[in-house]
Amino acid sequence: MKNIILLGAGHIGLAIARRLHGCGDYHVLAADSDPTALAPLARMGLDTQCIDLEDAAQSTALLARGDAVVNALPYRMATMVARAARAAGVHYFDLTEDVRATREIMQLAQDADCAFMPQCGLAPGFVGIAAHHLAQEVDDIVEIKMRVGALPQYPTNDIKYNLTWSVEGLVNEYCHPCEAIRDGVLQQLQPLEGLEHFTIDGVEYEAFNTSGGLGTLCTTLAGRVGNLDYKSVRYPGHRERLHFLLHELRLKERPQLLKDILRTAVPATLQDLVLVLVTVSGQRDGQYVQRAFSRKVFASAHESAIQITTAAGVCAAVDLFASGRLPQRGFIDQQRIALPELLANRFGRAYADQGYTGGIASQGDRHDISGIGGTRHVPLTA
Repeated sequence: MKNIILLGAGHIGLAIARRLHGCGDYHVLAADSDPTALAPLARMGLDTQCIDLEDAAQSTALLARGDAVVNALPYRMATMVARAARAAGVHYFDLTEDVRATREIMQLAQDADCAFMPQCGLAPGFVGIAAHHLAQEVDDIVEIKMRVGALPQYPTNDIKYNLTWSVEGLVNEYCHPCEAIRDGVLQQLQPLEGLEHFTIDGVEYEAFNTSGGLGTLCTTLAGRVGNLDYKSVRYPGHRERLHFLLHELRLKERPQLLKDILRTAVPATLQDLVLVLVTVSGQRDGQYVQRAFSRKVFASAHESAIQITTAAGVCAAVDLFASGRLPQRGFIDQQRIALPELLANRFGRAYADQGYTGGIASQGDRHDISGIGGTRHVPLTA
C-alpha cells in the first residue's frame, strides 16, 4: 500500500501530509474543494487536486487512484467518503468522533474486501488504545476513566478557551449524547454533565461529559467493566459558560449560529497542549489497584499539539496497516493496535516520553495528581 489519497487540507490534513509524504514511503495525493488550502501542500511537493468533495461520483473516481484514503474532512462527510471508498475498493481511515457515522461505517465494512478503520485520531483513537492496554492488566475491572483536553497554553478570555481544532467537531461533541457504562449497563449520558475537578502539576482542570471520545470501547469491554466514561478536560469555568450558551440561550437548537459565533469571537491558537489521563481501577492478584497513564504533549515551533497528536494517531494506523500488522479487510477498531507497538512506531512515538513520573492520589470527584506519567500499579487505600 503506497498510494494514499488525503482528503482535507486543513491544519490536520497538512500535518498528516508532512508525515506520510515526508517519510518517503508513501505517494500522497491531497484533495480539497479549496485551492487556497491546497497551496501549502503543493509547495511541499505533493500532488494536489481541487474537486467538489460533495460529489460522490468525483470522489469515487479520485479514490480509485489510490490504495487507501485518509479522510481529514469534517465529521459530517465521513459516511459519504466511506461509501466512496467501498465503491472504489480502497482502504479507509478517518478521525471522526461522530458515533452515528462510525456505526454506519461498521455496516459498510461488513463483507467488504477493503478495510475500514475510523476514529484514528486522539479521542477517539489514542486514548482508547491506552485505556484498552491498561485494562488488560487488571483481572476484574471496576472503573475506567478517560480524560482528554486540547487546551490553549495562554487562555485570556472569559470562556478560558481558544480554538485549537475543528469548530464543527467541538460543537458536535458538546451537543450529542455520550455513551458510557454504568454498573455494567450501556447508557446515554447528557453532554456537559458529570462535572469534576482535578489538579496536575499544580494546574487545576475541570472535566465533563462529551460525545464520541470512547470510540468502540463500550462494545469491546462490554461485560468486563463496571463503569466506563470519557470526559473532555478544560480550565475551570469553561463548562458553565458553554452551558449558558447552549441551554439558556438555546444555541444547541441553532448549531450553525453557535459555530459562527465561536469562529468570529473566539481566537484560534497554535500554542496549545494536549493532556491525556487514563485510569483503570480493579482487582489484581487479590488487591484493589489502579493503573494510570498520562501524557502532556506541547506545541512545537511549527505545529500545534492537536496537529501533532491527531496526525500521529492516524499516520501510525496507516503505517501499521501497510506493514501487515492489522487486519486487511472489514472493520478495524482502535483496540486492535497494541499501545507498545504504537509508541514504538515512527509516527506514534510522538506520544512517547512526554509524561512525568510520580504518584497519584484521589478523593471523591476532586483529584490531586502530582506529575504522573507512564503506566504503573498504584494500590488504593481507604
